[in-house]
Amino acid sequence: MKKILISKFALLILLLMPLNCGFKVLKKSENYNYSIKDIIVNGDKRIGFKIKNNLLNNSRENSQNELIVNVNVKRNKNIKEKNIRNEITKYEINLNVQVSYYLMNNIDKAKKLNFSINGDYNVDQFHTKTITNEKTLIDNLIENITEKISNEIGAKINDF
Repeated sequence: MKKILISKFALLILLLMPLNCGFKVLKKSENYNYSIKDIIVNGDKRIGFKIKNNLLNNSRENSQNELIVNVNVKRNKNIKEKNIRNEITKYEINLNVQVSYYLMNNIDKAKKLNFSINGDYNVDQFHTKTITNEKTLIDNLIENITEKISNEIGAKINDF
């Protein structure tokens, strides 16, 4: 009885193996099918410079889709928490990035994208540690928003 049950179970698994859902993992490198010829940055220069370098690293050099990209960066720093003695314990940073891009051979069809991301960091007892916390947070936010921008451009580049 037990052998029959095991053999039926094995047969069932063998019959179901060829059936799959058809899901195919998308490689991110295939999504970046564009090359950026020029990037114009407005707003916060330090953050804009890092976004520019990350976007250039994600683009391909030998692609037929040549883009010109305008990036406008706004950085807002707000107080998030205070303690009982009215001392600031946490700051919140909000990055707003407006991206407009167009193909070099099709200037009339410009696409605009808006991205917003925020995060917070703790104020430390030492000022240098607080500044390090802020820079680390900003670098992480830049990485996240650059990945979003690259994925969105790669997905929408075929709409042209």
